[in-house]
Amino acid sequence: MINIDETTVQVLHEPGRSPTTKSFMWIFRGETPHGTGLVYQYHQTRSGDAAAGFLKGYRGAVQTDGYKGYDFLDSKKDIVHLGCWAHARRKFKEADKARGKKAKKSGSVNVALKYIRNVYGIEKELKSKNLTPEERVQFRKEKAKPILDDFEKWLRKKSTQIVPKSLLGKAVSYTLKQWHRLIKYVDVGEATPDNNLAENAIRPFVIGRKNWLFAGTPQGAQASATIYSLIETAKANNLEPYKYLRFLFENLPFVESQEDYERLLPFNLTEDQLKLPVGWSVV
Repeated sequence: MINIDETTVQVLHEPGRSPTTKSFMWIFRGETPHGTGLVYQYHQTRSGDAAAGFLKGYRGAVQTDGYKGYDFLDSKKDIVHLGCWAHARRKFKEADKARGKKAKKSGSVNVALKYIRNVYGIEKELKSKNLTPEERVQFRKEKAKPILDDFEKWLRKKSTQIVPKSLLGKAVSYTLKQWHRLIKYVDVGEATPDNNLAENAIRPFVIGRKNWLFAGTPQGAQASATIYSLIETAKANNLEPYKYLRFLFENLPFVESQEDYERLLPFNLTEDQLKLPVGWSVV
């Protein structure tokens, strides 16, 4: 499956655009037969066209947040579109925070948060077991599905009793609108309830942005995306980034074919292979 997220990036010198115009860095995270792959892509907009282009020809599960640019995924017959429980939980946490520290812990917000906490409790229990994807689905259907069914009934009833524009009302409305996506993780054994894998993958870029602030040109932004893709994929596959990049740059001059390039990808290497002599990929 593939997890997707995006964040802003500023590009100063882009033809036809103001230096203050927001551009976006997208992250696509997925599993290959050999390991984890992370692809960062620079795009001028937050349009769903960026995701649509990357996913062209893809069949499987895709997990995102509730941004409307991902709505097109719901109509793709070869794609199962999963939502993010972490985002739904944040809406209720915002409502809880607004009540203040002295608020009673037995209100509607707390009931909702308890439902979500119980859902994650099932996931914690699941992680302690060595199950196949098929067994994970069965486990969730037996344990999590009843909780989710009760939660949905509670949400629909609560939606008729609260002020729609209140923070609680907005949290309930958001969760119900996303419900058809939020429950689909149950049927995807490789999935988790939330899109935190993508959010965690985009975080290094966000932290880096605080230091370098902007890209000078679109080419610079694209180069940045390439470097982040290599470094973060190396980290995701337990390779030390500096050692991997040095190994990569030393061996690139010897590449003669597409297969040679593929052999240099982080998920096709091990830490021990980084110690091999220069030129190993074409020997």
